[in-house]
Amino acid sequence: MNFSDLNLVYSTDSGKINQPAEKKKAPVGDGIIRIHRETKGRKGKGVILIKGLQLDEKALKELAKEIKKRTGTGGSVKDFVIEIQGDQRDLVKTLLEKKGYTVKLAGS
Repeated sequence: MNFSDLNLVYSTDSGKINQPAEKKKAPVGDGIIRIHRETKGRKGKGVILIKGLQLDEKALKELAKEIKKRTGTGGSVKDFVIEIQGDQRDLVKTLLEKKGYTVKLAGS
């Protein structure tokens, strides 16, 4: 093994060395946005998951912010999935359709 091939994370000579952050890419989908309702693992509290958006992280966070503002609820973005608290699937579906997306309600 050649030590010059390894990525240096910390050196006692110069301290911490910053690594360039890798940009994650959105998973490739079929172009249909799916809105799921989930309660499992959330102590009975329901959230809706918006999957299939092929946007970069910044655009996804902007869209999530707009949806949260429109629905008056909280939420977050995790692994290219928007999580919105509560069950307002119909309102979110209408909002996304107005933006030109093809949307399906998935799950129960």
